[in-house]
Parts: sequence; structure tokens; C-alpha cells
Amino acid sequence: MPLLEVEGLAVDYGAIRAVRDVSLTVEEGELVALVGANGAGKTTTLRAISRLVPVAAGSIRLGGRDLTRLRPHEVTTLGIAHVPEGRGIFPSLTVMENLELATWLRRKDQEGLRRDFDRVFSLFPRLWDRRHQVASTLSGGEQQMLALARALLTRGRVLLLDEPSMGLAPVLVKEIFSILRELNRQGTTILLVEQNAHMALGIAHRGYVLEAGTVVLSGPGPELARSHRVKEAYLGR
Repeated sequence: MPLLEVEGLAVDYGAIRAVRDVSLTVEEGELVALVGANGAGKTTTLRAISRLVPVAAGSIRLGGRDLTRLRPHEVTTLGIAHVPEGRGIFPSLTVMENLELATWLRRKDQEGLRRDFDRVFSLFPRLWDRRHQVASTLSGGEQQMLALARALLTRGRVLLLDEPSMGLAPVLVKEIFSILRELNRQGTTILLVEQNAHMALGIAHRGYVLEAGTVVLSGPGPELARSHRVKEAYLGR
């Protein structure tokens, strides 16, 4: 049984069907990329999984449990950790305050929290150096690291990442993707939405290509990275 399974998903924005009949799976320990041009429905699919938008049809299951009618906080409790497009940090709070907010569901697990804080500061040493700094003063790359670290502290079973490279300089994009590869190597299950299809598919076990709200292609990440069909999904036929 896949850890995350989306079947026949449809999402409407008013009279417009933004996502139609999307099906995908993520196995435990996998890094799966969801790619496509702007407006293809990638962000909407993630937002539906984390229950931030209503589902018009289809089902979403985590470890066999149906999430389709649950509320966002219930889905978070069950193990969906979502890093949204634009990072979603609290700009007026310090780095440490942002991180501590992610741990409220685990506040009784002090020993586990100590281990997890050690882990995120090992992965993101700059966050330790800036732990008392207000989040709005961080660079774009550091803000993305903060968003990732905050999600990891929830101990989610699946990490949903929406456009982690957006607005970053190329050298920082490489650093973020290196961190994602390492997180996955350590066992974190990741569903990655990313505009940079070449880089996303290059680190993914498998990928799905969305076009006009529908999955038009799927397969091993490196194989899709070489596919002319992927280029058509971005540039048109």
C-alpha cells in the first residue's frame, strides 16, 4: 500500500475545474516530483492533499486512511507537513520562535524535540547562527531553510514542498536541492512541486507531469527528465 495515494482528484475554483482526475502515489521513503507549466494545477493538488481547498471529486489517503473530508489541522496531526509556495514563515518572529511554533503538537515529547532540534540545526547550521534573528531579515535561501526546518519538526510522514527554488539565486537552488536529496536519503518521504523540472526530476525516484490540470505522463525521474513530452508540457506542442 502506498503511503500517500491520490485517486481521481478534482478541484474547482468557481465554475473552473482547475484539477481533473489526478491520480498519483508516493511510497514510503520516495521522493516524487510533480512538474508542469504555470497554471497546470501543481499547487492546487498539494493544497487539496493538505485540505486547504475543497475536493470536488476523488479521494486522498495517507497510510490507507481517507483524508478527503478532514480539516487542515487534522491532516497535519496525521502526518502531512506542507511547505507552501512563498514559504509561509512568520516574518515578525525570530527563527527560534518560528521553529517552536511547529512543535506545539509535540510539546510533551521533550526528549524527541531535543533530538529533532539537533538534527535541523545540523542540516541548517545557518539557522543556529541566526536563531535570535527576526525571520524577515533572513535571505531568501535562509527563509526557505527555515520553512523546511519548521516542517521537519512536525515529524510529518510526508513532506509536501511547493516551489522551494522560487526566487533563489542559482547557487542557493543547488544548495536547497542538495539538502532535499540528503533529507530523502535519511528517510524523509517527499512530494515535490517544482517549476525547475530538470532539477526536480534529476533527484526524484519518480515523477508526474501535469498539463491543464491532468496527469499526462509519469515514470522514473531521470527518464522523464530526458523526455520530449515534458518539454511539450512546458512549451506547448
